[in-house]
Amino acid sequence: MPKTATIVGAGLVGSLWAVYLAKAGLHVKIFERRADIRKAEISAGKSINLALSDRGWRAFETVGIHERVRKMAIPMYGRMMHDTDGNLSFQPYGQKGQAIYSVSRGGINALMMDIAEEEGQLDIYYHQKCYDVDAIKGICYFEHTKTGEHTQIKSDLVFGTDGAFSAVRYSELQKQAGFDYSQHYIEDGYREILLPANPDGSYKLEKNALHIWPRGRFMLIALPNEDGSFTCTLFMPHRGPQSFEQLTSTDRVNAFFEQTFPDFYALMPEVGDSWSDHPLSSLALIQCYPWTYHRVALLGDAAHATVPFYGQGMNCGFEDCSIMWQLMQQYGQNWPQIFEAYQQERKPNADAMQELSLHNYHVMRDYVADPDFLLQKKLERKIQELYPETYMPLYSMVTFSHIPYAEAKKKGMQQNKEIKEILKKYPIDAFFENNTITEWIHHYMKTKKEAVS
Repeated sequence: MPKTATIVGAGLVGSLWAVYLAKAGLHVKIFERRADIRKAEISAGKSINLALSDRGWRAFETVGIHERVRKMAIPMYGRMMHDTDGNLSFQPYGQKGQAIYSVSRGGINALMMDIAEEEGQLDIYYHQKCYDVDAIKGICYFEHTKTGEHTQIKSDLVFGTDGAFSAVRYSELQKQAGFDYSQHYIEDGYREILLPANPDGSYKLEKNALHIWPRGRFMLIALPNEDGSFTCTLFMPHRGPQSFEQLTSTDRVNAFFEQTFPDFYALMPEVGDSWSDHPLSSLALIQCYPWTYHRVALLGDAAHATVPFYGQGMNCGFEDCSIMWQLMQQYGQNWPQIFEAYQQERKPNADAMQELSLHNYHVMRDYVADPDFLLQKKLERKIQELYPETYMPLYSMVTFSHIPYAEAKKKGMQQNKEIKEILKKYPIDAFFENNTITEWIHHYMKTKKEAVS
């Protein structure tokens, strides 16, 4: 029975996985290249705010830490759309009461590190850069980034939770014959802006919504923080006529926001002065396989980094933890069996999650203001309301259920095709206007059931 484990990377997934392993009775050592995030000043707008949904909550509930996380989570019940005239429209994410939750990356990371340390046989080491791994012997090699001291750590198991550009993956797995790896940057980047709270600490925008300013080829989003501020993120191409390369001065930034996002500019006319507070960053997808080799396994972004447009990167990483935990119960810590079952189950679902993330970028950017798209979503919500046991839209399957991503994607694409055919064939907007939509849905579902039987 393995007694020791080394985790490389004390980020979100690494800290959560440490809690799982400590609860399983293993002596865990975590090695982190950065300083202790808890001793640094955590800015609310320091990194993309995260949207926590049901898959993440289940991972927390499994180890009993969900209530502590809930204290810092802000529910967002839908999208609040801002058009160019400043008009608002609200699109619920799911059924009444369903929400995704805005959480601070730094805040939730610090909390999970606290919880991990509380579990007992666990130590965290900082400023430790991993530069090599021996998967057969279970040895990790580290260099202290401040002193230059080199350390070798041997353990029964090694977990790479060190992000998209994982040193564990690069130094060991990528060198093995048959290892597939791809890295794809999308043409868009992002820059963050912190919209401060009002002088009295209140929110300048509706607190319980994810705000979106869709503008075709680019968009601005805003997620609430606990202190009344919003972490705002502008996604747009790096190059081209409407791109980051055009926004080269404070005056240009102000003019761009005043023309493109006038209601946001009215709330923050000094946006140009804050433009350089956060760096311009790129977005990439990482795909690789296998995820395990001898004593080593990859979890989270190290295995399947994605773009943030479905809010599933973190949730998928947390689900890696809960699935691995289930397999530990099933196979009784037979780790070769656990590792093989883990990668076979998770790889197709991670691929589907990445495809959905790219797809949802186009939805958020191009379609959320389109009347036909809005009618489709309205119809889907109504069908689900009337037939919750038999119909669940794709977004709800991904966000508010534990249906495997690949299964949700397949079923969602089939449903999408059916709904589009309905909209072509029937005057659905008229049914809503004259309040006959409920009657029509009942008739349609009955006819469909009879046709199948």
